[in-house]
Amino acid sequence: MQLTHIHKLVGQIELVSGLHIGGGSAEMHIGGTDNPVIKNPVTLQPYIPGSSLKGKMRSLLEWHAGLVGLTDGSPLGFRDIPKLTPDQQRTGKTILKLFGGAPEGTPDEALIREIGPTRLAFWDCNLDPVWVAEMDDRNLLLTENKTENMIDRIQGVAKHPRNTERVPAGARFAFQLTIKVHDGEDLLDELLTGLKLLELTGLGGSVSRGYGKLRFTGLNLAGEDLQARLDQLTIN
Repeated sequence: MQLTHIHKLVGQIELVSGLHIGGGSAEMHIGGTDNPVIKNPVTLQPYIPGSSLKGKMRSLLEWHAGLVGLTDGSPLGFRDIPKLTPDQQRTGKTILKLFGGAPEGTPDEALIREIGPTRLAFWDCNLDPVWVAEMDDRNLLLTENKTENMIDRIQGVAKHPRNTERVPAGARFAFQLTIKVHDGEDLLDELLTGLKLLELTGLGGSVSRGYGKLRFTGLNLAGEDLQARLDQLTIN
């Protein structure tokens, strides 16, 4: 197995609805929010952790391939490959190539050599400086607070209001990841499927309530425009 290329995939993530990826807080300030978003400790600007993108994309691909029920809810591992059907094995091996996995128990040396090292490296996604400047020019904040209430269905009144901080719809983040190519392999189909699944489902918390909807724009891989390929992709 030979490393033949390392390509960088770049583009933008544009929020279609408010995004909440929790950052936690050791203390609650008067007038603040009890559910803040994660922020860069230096710039204090919200960002999208690469780990959030990687974890959600991998989970979605495993669900899409029908593998989650076969792994008892755990991430796909080397030990799971032998019990899959031939079609599932092909997809499972591709997922392991893209995202990696630690061999458990007695490792299958042939399988380890076939899979090789992890191909994808995700980067944290910082806010687009142009969008930040646009917000500054309009005297707008980089986040918004959304108040949600639990409704008492008998009394018809709101209970337990909770403030959730979100990055607002329209925000743009710089997206990038690197992909290692071994022996001229082509794993782009599975990677693009993962990106499309993210667009269809969302990222972060409360996606079932409309949070975290996003779209990728301007995708480019080593000078090749991939945006049309992603836009035309359908999920069966």
